This record gives sequence, structure tokens and C-alpha cells, in this order.
Amino acid sequence: MSTLTTLLVANRGEIACRVMRTAKAMGLTTVAVHSAVDRDARHSRAADIRVDLGGSKAADSYLQIDKLIAAAQASGAQAIHPGYGFLSENAGFARAIEAAGLIFLGPPASAIDAMGSKSAAKALMETAGVPLVPGYHGEAQDLDTFRDACARIGYPVLLKATAGGGGKGMKVVEDVSQLAEALASAQREALSSFGNGQMLVEKYLLKPRHVEIQVFADQHGHCLYLNERDCSIQRRHQKVVEEAPAPGLSVEQRQAMGEAAVRAAQAIGYVGAGTVEFLLDARGDFFFMEMNTRLQVEHPVTEAITGLDLVAWQIRVAQGEALPITQAQVPLNGHAIEVRLYAEDPANEFLPATGHLTLYRESAPGPGRRVDSGVEQGDRVSPFYDPMLGKLIAWGEDREQARLRLLSMLEAFAVGGLKTNLGFLRRIIGHPAFAAAELDTGFIPRYQDQLLPSPEPLSDEFWQAAGAAFIQSLPKNDGPWADTRGFRAGLPAEVSLHLTCNGQHRLVNVATDAPRLHGEHLLIEHQGVRRSHLAVRDGTHVHLRWDGEMHDVSLFDPIAAVEANHAHQGGLTAPMNGSIVRVLVEPGQHVEAGTQLVVLEAMKMEHNIRAPHAGVVKALFCQEGEMVAEGCALVELEAVD
Repeated sequence: MSTLTTLLVANRGEIACRVMRTAKAMGLTTVAVHSAVDRDARHSRAADIRVDLGGSKAADSYLQIDKLIAAAQASGAQAIHPGYGFLSENAGFARAIEAAGLIFLGPPASAIDAMGSKSAAKALMETAGVPLVPGYHGEAQDLDTFRDACARIGYPVLLKATAGGGGKGMKVVEDVSQLAEALASAQREALSSFGNGQMLVEKYLLKPRHVEIQVFADQHGHCLYLNERDCSIQRRHQKVVEEAPAPGLSVEQRQAMGEAAVRAAQAIGYVGAGTVEFLLDARGDFFFMEMNTRLQVEHPVTEAITGLDLVAWQIRVAQGEALPITQAQVPLNGHAIEVRLYAEDPANEFLPATGHLTLYRESAPGPGRRVDSGVEQGDRVSPFYDPMLGKLIAWGEDREQARLRLLSMLEAFAVGGLKTNLGFLRRIIGHPAFAAAELDTGFIPRYQDQLLPSPEPLSDEFWQAAGAAFIQSLPKNDGPWADTRGFRAGLPAEVSLHLTCNGQHRLVNVATDAPRLHGEHLLIEHQGVRRSHLAVRDGTHVHLRWDGEMHDVSLFDPIAAVEANHAHQGGLTAPMNGSIVRVLVEPGQHVEAGTQLVVLEAMKMEHNIRAPHAGVVKALFCQEGEMVAEGCALVELEAVD
């Protein structure tokens, strides 16, 4: 085998940046691939060599095996790292890489085949005697088969894409009336994301914990487990918070789950990094869910408690090196917690957000603090890919130290220009139940009122601070308030501004005794205590941090708002940028409240546009296959009595 000098990363975003960071540290030349819209993305800028795949959607770029192989050959890369998602668990990709004489930084294609299908993996585990959650994993995919299986299993049930991951192609079905629509939607999502619409269904367990084991195997028959991770806190079946080790797991439980995971890996001749996922119930019983034959998003928490670089291990093992330690030598030091930062709107059912990152400030690095991100300030978040911006990871000597450290990182982070889940993450990590490690997959729904509080009117203090920040951050000679920046002594000065923020509006009078702006920090004193609030000007907007939340403040034009509202009256608009997958109605059609009108796909997930009330479809402004922008009118619906 020739010496590895150049590595191509067949992915994008934070995982591409993270893999290249280790590769560069090992002295390797790095090659990035990018779509047309990712030409100047952070992962592309970070690489030594870039190759343009063309296209915008993943299906036209990052999922094109021939283009990726050609990119490796053109750039002189001897190996390809798949990252996660995209083709990372595609056996055909692994075979194509091997056929081209290149090194695949993943398991053999045969192992991907064995575990890449959830149905096949469950059958294998059943033979091996690993407990399984009741379900149907067969080949027949018709609605009647699933209806019969669900009746046998008992509702609620969970539909899952057999080739899937990350919550794509996954639906909870509460009763038989929801099954047909949920199955069709899950199949479309799975086909779009993974090129495979095959589904399985299993019993939806109540209050389970999601605990997974990190395994690693070399080409010499050695395999070990690198402790476990708790990934129970999820939304839409996608992980939001991960930590290692799993709180409350006994040494005996860790060993039993770890040894079961190693047996599973060895049974299929596994090589490289993989994860065996289990559901752990309140009695301590565990059930096999699936095996991910790739590096996981949450691998940094395992690195934090072991001190190991899993990407470096992947590179060395793929070249034939043996694992450097034995099972007895696997470290377990302290505790680590990771959160995933998404471009999404938690207050609006976590709909993905797109747009420019006009403000992006990561928390300062330091001992026990790590940020893995795939974006920088000024980058554009497109509707074509997963909305994750990055990950914040904190390590501590114990769980509480890690939690407090992560909380301070979240409070120091600042993002502006689009909606994110930053405040939502801060409320999770700061929640008493999380501090007490009361974890299960129902955590977010259980505490939804506290984690997703209803918007409250912004305080008078906020509006005064916003007004002061808005005026004082104006560039010199910019606008009618240019002469008020200094609020010259001896002269009365009061400026009136009509501001808007988070859908609220206020006429604000800013007086001479307004708080002063020092650089990008507004200093406000109250009862002898002076606090600093980040205030960053962005064109006609000001990003102001207040009570731990970033707020986007801008001038408000009441007349324009009335005109815009009148223009959209009776109209249903796109909640985000995306493409129209299905149009289910036609002009003149009578519909009931809740009727599915249009299916929009954005960031690999489907979103249903439903009738808010009974009515008649007056007009359609979209067609299947069309790209639409956020706020674009899709359907005009006339209400009927």
C-alpha cells in the first residue's frame, strides 16, 4: 500500500472542517469538494485543494459517486473520508472507492451492507440473541402490510427509514388514521435523503434513554469499545444534546452494552469507527436499535473523555495500523457535554432557517472548551443541506463542571441574521431537570413550556437600550441622526425611532442620558450595578443581546407593514426557502381545516402546508419541482362559513 499523503473529504460543513483539521496536523494535503452554492463555504476555504462538483442539491453534487471518484483522481488523493450523512453509509460508494484503487476511511462494504439496513441489522442481532424492540422489518412495503404490522405491534409506532439516520424518514404514528400519510411522507424523505425509500416500523417506547457505544476495530481482528454516550435529548428524533459518559450507568451496564456492541462489530468483520445504538429503559434493560457504520456527529464527547483523536485513528487504521491500546487501557476521564447549533426557529416547530450570517461570534476557546463549526460570519446558509451550523463541546472533571462551562459558552455565543436554537439550547442546559440528569427522549416535550416559552412583551428597558444602540452605532454622517451621536453637552437632544423586534413594535424616544456604547458593548447601570450588552450594527439592523438572547432590531415602517399585510391577506406563504415536492389541491377545490395543500422540502426534511381553516382554493402560485423563497405566496385560500 502506498503512503497516504493526500486526503479528500467527501462532505461539507463542520465535519469536513473537523476531518481536515486532523489531516493537516498529520501532515496530509487536504482536498475539499463543493457544490455550486458551496464554492466559497468554510470547508472549501479551509482545504489545500478544491474541486467543484457543480449542482446545488446534494443529489447533483455530494451524492454523485462518479464525480467524487473523479475529484480524488484529479487532485491526487489516495484516500477518501466520507464524513457522516450523504454517502458515508453507502456500500456502493465504498466499493467504487476500492475499485478505483483508493482507500476508504470507513468499514468494508460488506459491513455497511450488513448494518446499513436497519432491517438486516435487527435480523442479525436477533440471531445473536440481542434483545430487540417489537417491530416489522420485512421486505413488503405496501400500506396493508404496515397497517397489519402496526395493529399487531400496537400504537403508537415509529416509522424509520432502513437506510436512514438523523431523523430523516422518521415519523411517530399515534393511530391508524395517520398511517397512510405518514408512511408516504417518510418514504419520500428517505428516498430524497438516502436514495432508498425502504421503511421499517417498531413499537414506540415510552420514556426510553438513547445510549450508544462507540466501537473501533482494526484490520488485525482487534475491536474495543470507547465507553458510551447518552443522546436522549432529541427533537424530531434528531439529537440535540449528547454527553459522555451516560449519567447513572453502572460499570456492569457499561460492560454489558460495550461487549454486546463489540460482538456485533466482530460478527460482520467491522473495521474503523462505528456506533452501536441502544434504547435503555428505566429497569436497566437495553434493546438494540441500529449500528451506524461511520463517525458520529457526537464523537467529540468521546474524544474529550478519552483524550483520543478518532479521526487520526481512522486514518491510521485504514492504512493497516493496529489499535494502539487494549480495552483495559481505554481512558474514562471526567465528563463532556455537546450541543448542536442549528439554523432553525424553535418557536415555529423548529422550521429550518436560511439566509446570511450577518453576525457569528463563537465563544472564546480555553481549557475544556471546544467549538466545531462549518460557518463563519458573512456565510450564507442555503436551503439545500442540513441546517446544523456547528457544535459546542465542554469538558469538566465532573458533569456539573462540564454543564456550567457549556452554559457559559452558550451565553457568550452570538448569531444574527437568521433564527437559531441558541437560546433553546441555553434553556435546556440550564434546566434543573437536566442539571439533575433526569434524561429520556421525552425531555423536550415534557418541559416544552419552559424550554419554548411563549413570547412576552419586550420591556421598556429593552426598547430604550435598543434605541440607544441603534442611534449610537450609526456610521458618521449616516442619516438624519448623524449629529446626535455625541449628544452634545448643553443642548437638549431627543430622537424618536419606530423600532421593530420579534414581531413587536415600539415608538422609542432616546434622550441625552441614554446608555453609552463602547465599541460593541452597551453599558447599562441599574442600582449601582453596570452590565455590558453586546450590540452590533448590521446595515439597517442592530443585533442586541438582552437577558441571554440575541435580538434583531430594525426600523419599522407602519404604512409598508399594513400594505404588505393587505397584499398577503388570505394567502399561505412558504415558511422557508425550499422546493415544492407535491401540490395536492387545485383552484376551485373546497378544503377542510387541516387539509394538506402543499408539501415543501427544505434541508432534507418535508414540511406540510395545511389549510388553517375551511375554504376554497382561489389560486395556486407554485408548481411541483419549483424552488420558492421564504415568504413567497403558495396558495390563496378564501374562507367559507
